[in-house]
Amino acid sequence: MDSSKRKFLALSGLTIASSLYGSENTNTPKETTEVKNNKASIPDTTKPRVVVLGGGWSGLSIAKTVKTFSPQADVVLVEKRHEFISCPVSNLWLVDKVDLEYITHDYLQAARNYNYTFFNATAIGIDKKNRILKTSEGDIAFDYLVLSPGIDYDYSRWTTDTTLITRLKQEYPAGFIPGSEHITLKNKIHNFKEGNFILTVPGGNYRCLPAPYERACVIADYFKQKKLKAKVILLDENNAITIKKKGFSSAFNELYADYIEYVPNSVIQNIDLDKKVVTTEFDEFSFADAAFYPRVRGAKILETMGFAKDAKDMMEGNINSVTYEVIGEKNIFIAGDARPMGFSKSGNTSNSEGKYVGNIISQRINKEKAPSWESPITMCFSAISTKPENAIYIYTRYSFDKKDKNPKNVKFIDWKKFSFADTMSSENWKKDGAVNADSIYSWADALYFDMFGAK
Repeated sequence: MDSSKRKFLALSGLTIASSLYGSENTNTPKETTEVKNNKASIPDTTKPRVVVLGGGWSGLSIAKTVKTFSPQADVVLVEKRHEFISCPVSNLWLVDKVDLEYITHDYLQAARNYNYTFFNATAIGIDKKNRILKTSEGDIAFDYLVLSPGIDYDYSRWTTDTTLITRLKQEYPAGFIPGSEHITLKNKIHNFKEGNFILTVPGGNYRCLPAPYERACVIADYFKQKKLKAKVILLDENNAITIKKKGFSSAFNELYADYIEYVPNSVIQNIDLDKKVVTTEFDEFSFADAAFYPRVRGAKILETMGFAKDAKDMMEGNINSVTYEVIGEKNIFIAGDARPMGFSKSGNTSNSEGKYVGNIISQRINKEKAPSWESPITMCFSAISTKPENAIYIYTRYSFDKKDKNPKNVKFIDWKKFSFADTMSSENWKKDGAVNADSIYSWADALYFDMFGAK
C-alpha cells in the first residue's frame, strides 16, 4: 500500500453508527414517549458562547482570534472532519514534493493551544429562535454563530443528469475539497500511462484562482520527467488565464509546449464518460483520464438552515459586506469561501479575513467600539516546476469603490464595490523562481503555526 494512503487511513477515524429497532406488541398499552435531551456533550456555561461551524482556514482563524481577544468567551469549533488537510500546497503533494504529514494537521492540537473546544460533528440544522445549532452529536446553544462551511460544487451548468453528476464526483473528482478527492487524483497521476489528461478551470469566483494552472504545470512536469507520451489539456471557461497570466503563460510556452495544451473560452456543453469525450462550444476533446472542476457555490447547509433560498450565487444580498453578518440575524455571520464578496477564495485570504471577523465578535463581547473595515490579504505562491523548483507569487489587498467614502454604509453586497489595490507580483520564474519556491514552505509553515500553534 502506498505510504500516503497508510498515513491518511491512520489519521482518519471511522465512525460506525448502529440503530436499534424495537417491535411493539399491539396488546401492550402504549406508554407516553418522553422527548430525550439531545444536548451535545459539552459543559454548560454562563459565559458568552461563540460557535464556529467549519474548521477551514477561516474557521480556525476566527476561533483563535475570538479566544485571544475575549478569553472569557466559550468558543466551540464544530467540524465534521477528524483532521485538517490543507488544500493549499496539496498540488505539490500530488507529485510527491511534500508528504501527507506536511499538509495534515491536528484540530485537537489547535484547540489545546488556543484554549477552545473542538467538537467533531456534522451540522444538520438550526433553531434560530432559541439560538441552537443542531449537530449529529447533539444540540449546542450559542450567543454568536459563525458559519464557515466552505464550498460545494455546482455541476448544474454542465448537466442536471444526477447519474452523470454522481459519476463525475466519484470517477473524476475535482480535487478542490481536501481528502479522498486528492487521493484519487494522485493515483490517477501516478498510474497514468499515455494520452490526454483533461483538467478544467471554472468560471466565476472559484476556489483558489491560480490552483488549476499550477496543477497543470506540476502534472505536466511530472509527465515530462517520466518521459510519458502524455499531454495535459487545460479547458478554461474564462477567456484568458485569470491570475498570474505572465508567469503561467511563459511556463506553458517555454517549459511545457509539448505537455500542456491551453484552451481558453472552453465552455463545456457535454461530457460523455463512456466514450471519454468532452464537447465544448467549439471543439471535441478525447481523454484517457481527467479531473473535472466545475463552478463552485456556497455550501448546501446554508440553504438547509434557511439563510439563503439558493446558495448557488454565494449568498449574494444576504450578508452585510462590512460585518459579515447575515441580514436580519443579529450575531450570526458567514465567512470564508462561502461568503459572496469578490475576494479570492484562498487560504491566506480566509485566514486574514477570519481575524477581522473574529475581532468584530470579540469587540461585541467586550462591548467595545466596532473595528473599522479591514481588507483581507491574498498572498499566494504557485509552483511552476519541481525539478528545479520554481514558483511565482502574488500579493494583494482590496478596496471599496472610491464612490463609497464610508464602507460602513454598505449593507448589501455589490461586487462592483470591491477592487484590487496594492497588488504586487513576482512572475519571472526564470529570475526569481527558486526564491519564490523556497517561500512556499516558509509561507505554509507560518500559516500552519498561526492556526495550530506549536506541537
